[in-house]
Amino acid sequence: MKCLQMSLKLLILGSICITLHIPVSSAQPAAASPEIPGPILRLGSSQKPEANPKDERAIPAGSSSRSAAQSQKRSKTLTLSQLLRKYPETIKTRGPHRKQIALTFDDVPDPRFTPQVLDVLRRYHVHATFFIVGSRAEKHPGLVARMIREGHTVGNHSYNHPQFGKISVNAFRTQIIRTENIIKTTAGYKPRLIRPPYGDISEPQLKWAKAHGYKLVNWNVDSLDWKGLSKSQVRNNIIANAGQGAIILQHGGGGRGSDLRGTIQALPEVISIMRNRGYTFVTVPQLLQINKEK
Repeated sequence: MKCLQMSLKLLILGSICITLHIPVSSAQPAAASPEIPGPILRLGSSQKPEANPKDERAIPAGSSSRSAAQSQKRSKTLTLSQLLRKYPETIKTRGPHRKQIALTFDDVPDPRFTPQVLDVLRRYHVHATFFIVGSRAEKHPGLVARMIREGHTVGNHSYNHPQFGKISVNAFRTQIIRTENIIKTTAGYKPRLIRPPYGDISEPQLKWAKAHGYKLVNWNVDSLDWKGLSKSQVRNNIIANAGQGAIILQHGGGGRGSDLRGTIQALPEVISIMRNRGYTFVTVPQLLQINKEK
């Protein structure tokens, strides 16, 4: 009898343990299980890993991938090299293959640097092309007058130096017309030449310029003088790359912290070295054989 009672107790106790084990296991806190590496799924997302950012396409809300692709195709803009190939008579980076070089100076007039550049050019009897910022010409008309008086050519470099590719055609037109009117009061003519700040321009702006008789002038030799380089660095950047028909980019003005001493100090050596190589210095209109006036 005692054995039978003991067996019944053990059987009942075992049943209780089995019954209690099942709910305890299923209610185990999630924090007790180890984390599993994998994509983070946000509330409301499908059970798929997030797309690789390199494969994502910006699709406006409510549009299909097809319509977005069509929209991207319509809004595609041409690169500068594509614009050069498409509008070779309107935008120039160099002249004909003759032993002529055009020195150009951007961001003028600047009373800190422009007079020193003009002094060197006068001493070496070189005529250059200066691309004028309208807001600076308003403040320093005497420097523009000196450029004209000493035989240099002037071009349009916008009113306040925006990146043309980031503004509308109307804003671009305003920049050009406002600046050319300022230049005319001192230089006596409206320049035909435009140099876009940073060399950047959109196709609609280029079309407008072409329709109104302008020529856009970039460059094929960059002195990189705006970086505040030394005399030897500026000189080497120019003479190592200048060849027949070169249009050389330099600066005769800059921002608040600009240092163009390298440009001013290198200029005599650049002129002497290139002359010794048989080159002559001309203005951009002379190089391209076009009229300087619009």
